[in-house]
Amino acid sequence: MMTIITTQIPLLLLLLLSLTTFHKCMSINDHKLVRCNEKDKETLSIFRKGINDSFGLLSTWSTEKDCCAWKGVSCDNITNRVTKLDLKLSPYFDPFRTSTGEINMCILELEFLSYLDLSDNDFDVISFTTIQHNITHASNLFYLDLSDNDLQMDNLDWLSPHSSLKYLYLSGIDLHKVTNWLQAVNTLPSLLELQLSYCNLNNFIINPSIEYLNLSSLLTLDLSVNNITSQLPNWFFNLTKDLTYLNLRDSNIHGEIPSSLLNLQNLRYLELSYNQLQGSLPDGISQLPNIQHLDLSYNKLQGSLPDGISQLPNIQHLDLNSNMLSGSNIPSTLENLSSLNYLSIGGNNFSGEISENTFSKLSNLDWLDLASSNFVFQFNLDWVPPFQLSDLLLSNTNQGPNFPSWIYTQKSLQSLDLSSSGISLVDTNKFSSLIERIPYLFLSNNSLTGDISNLTLKGDMLYLNRNNFTGGLPNISPNAGGYARDVDFSYNSFSGSIPHSWKNSKYLTTINLWNNKLSGAVLEHVSDWTQLGFLNLGENEFSGTIRFKMSQYLSVLILRANQFEGTIPTQLFNQSSLFHLDLAHNKLSGSMPKCIYNLTEMVTLTREDSFVYGTLELFTKGQEYYMEYADSIRKTIDLSANNLSGEVPSELFHLVQAQTLNLSHNNLIGKIPKTIGGMKNLESLDLSNNKLSGEIPQSMALLTFLEVLNLSCNNFDGKIPIGTQLQGFNVSSYIGNPNLCGAPLNNCTTEEENPKNATPSTDNDSIRESLYLGMGVGFAAGFWGICGSLFLIRKWRHAYFRFVDGVGDKLYVTLMVKLNSFRRNRAPANEGDSSSG
Repeated sequence: MMTIITTQIPLLLLLLLSLTTFHKCMSINDHKLVRCNEKDKETLSIFRKGINDSFGLLSTWSTEKDCCAWKGVSCDNITNRVTKLDLKLSPYFDPFRTSTGEINMCILELEFLSYLDLSDNDFDVISFTTIQHNITHASNLFYLDLSDNDLQMDNLDWLSPHSSLKYLYLSGIDLHKVTNWLQAVNTLPSLLELQLSYCNLNNFIINPSIEYLNLSSLLTLDLSVNNITSQLPNWFFNLTKDLTYLNLRDSNIHGEIPSSLLNLQNLRYLELSYNQLQGSLPDGISQLPNIQHLDLSYNKLQGSLPDGISQLPNIQHLDLNSNMLSGSNIPSTLENLSSLNYLSIGGNNFSGEISENTFSKLSNLDWLDLASSNFVFQFNLDWVPPFQLSDLLLSNTNQGPNFPSWIYTQKSLQSLDLSSSGISLVDTNKFSSLIERIPYLFLSNNSLTGDISNLTLKGDMLYLNRNNFTGGLPNISPNAGGYARDVDFSYNSFSGSIPHSWKNSKYLTTINLWNNKLSGAVLEHVSDWTQLGFLNLGENEFSGTIRFKMSQYLSVLILRANQFEGTIPTQLFNQSSLFHLDLAHNKLSGSMPKCIYNLTEMVTLTREDSFVYGTLELFTKGQEYYMEYADSIRKTIDLSANNLSGEVPSELFHLVQAQTLNLSHNNLIGKIPKTIGGMKNLESLDLSNNKLSGEIPQSMALLTFLEVLNLSCNNFDGKIPIGTQLQGFNVSSYIGNPNLCGAPLNNCTTEEENPKNATPSTDNDSIRESLYLGMGVGFAAGFWGICGSLFLIRKWRHAYFRFVDGVGDKLYVTLMVKLNSFRRNRAPANEGDSSSG
């Protein structure tokens, strides 16, 4: 019995211990459910009220009781206080599903907050109503990112309580009203990284009361793409001696580069491109021993490069592209830069020879850009460079007529640009092998010839336009590495049909085959190009109908000057992205679709004009314009020179953003709808050579941007509406309409000038003729009714003559009586006159 009790005691103790442990675990779990600090939760709730979360990205902020479990919120495991808030838009989210509304900076009242990231959203209001009064604690904030929101700030004084900040990102926020931004960041002595790009900053003003800038810890400074419009002050490079990264690109800075730049001995990255810098480089630039990236392109620098530039032993990136540097023998200053991996000196006024000696020690060179330069290239035919390049840019240089043989040795090339370099002769086998393996190939505007139809190009960007290639089109590999593929083979002499291999290239975004000799029913492939945004097949011999499923991204469709036939499909006018449509000079027939025209780009003014890569010939205002790329600023519809019939759908005139509309040389009938007056962006309107009729709508006088108008050779009538715009065109805009009048044509008649008050002339003539005819018949009937009776009835005839004789006698007697009375009255007066005489 004792043995049994003894064995049960440990079991009871173990059970009791288990229950205690379970109770503690339950207590901990209960605590986790509501462990968020109430004060922090209240602050977060106030912050949440200003956010418009229509996509439910912050749904957990209302469903979870514990604020430490809310999306983007992190708490300390011991204190349970909020330490981090990260609501940055994830790159995996739909870019349109962003948070909008107000950033209430009450969020900075969180006592233990050290990390705040609200970047890459669409917040458009920022509120500081309470922040200045409620922060009484020492700030722990070391990371703050509000960049890439649609915000504007009047000052940065609110930063001063946060002296612990090390990383500050405000790029993309409009700070043009902030005049003391330098003073504001000067209150942050711990700052390591400051990014203020795209902020519209406009000055380098320093408050005279500040003796120096206390930014000794700063390592990274990005002020790129601003509008500073001033010189770089000499003190600017005294900010800190530890700076390793400085980006002032495209900030409208002018003047010379201060010599104080040499104080930045730790500088590895210096970007000063796209400014207005003048003068020459500081003589001691070679004293920057650690620089790896140097970009001074697109300035107005002059003079020769300092001899000491070759003493930059560690430089890896040198870009002096498109300056106005002058001098000769520039290659001699580059020979000793053995660490150089990026070299860009094109677009300057350098001269002299470039030979293999220039690159003999540059074994680390990876990027070579000598584009738009005047160098004389002198390479031995058997030269093999000590480097393997990934990118080679030699456009707008004199390389020809032979293709540079040393380029065949570059097995790692990812990008080759030899556009406009005068090349006409190639080694066929080596050239074929080279262009088949390069992803980004630019050989435009040379004189290359030959048949490359047996090649399979693997590139993502293939620009072979403006050469003399013949034979069929080359094949395109469907296994290209990129997701955007541009093909431009325009202005060649390719013939035949589009290869079947193109059908499988589902990532094609741009196809330009303009002005070749291609034929066949090409449009059967279009349905497979689901990413296509630009399709230019103009000036070929393609045929078939336009019956296919189009990409939803299609923005430019040019089928001009081919043999396409059939009707225009309704689907074509439901392409929401389409802004350039050219089907002119084909054999299209039938009527235009009568449907709602959902061409959104031609109806709604988009916030930002987009553009689509692809050259095109724009036919507008009676002329042809060559455009290097298509952009949605130019919105065009050209259906001219076909066999279209029927009336013009009124829906067409709801495309109020269109600037060019050409329906000429068809068989269209009917009137011009009054709604045409709503197309106030029209600059060119051609409806000539149709069978349109009726009056020209008065609303057309509202088209104030109209520069070219052609309504000739139709059946318009009435008077041309009065308005400065319509009277400003010459006679050629209206001729060929016999019943049309008014300036600038001949003056209208009175009836034509008052058409509302006048009866149509045909009706007036008819009424007048009927009236005169009735009067004539009545007179004749009365005359012969009386005269006939007199001649045929004797009794009436005798009575008539007696009546006439009686009337005659009475008239004679009356006349004689009046005459005798007159004579008697005159006789006494005559006698009196005689006696007095």
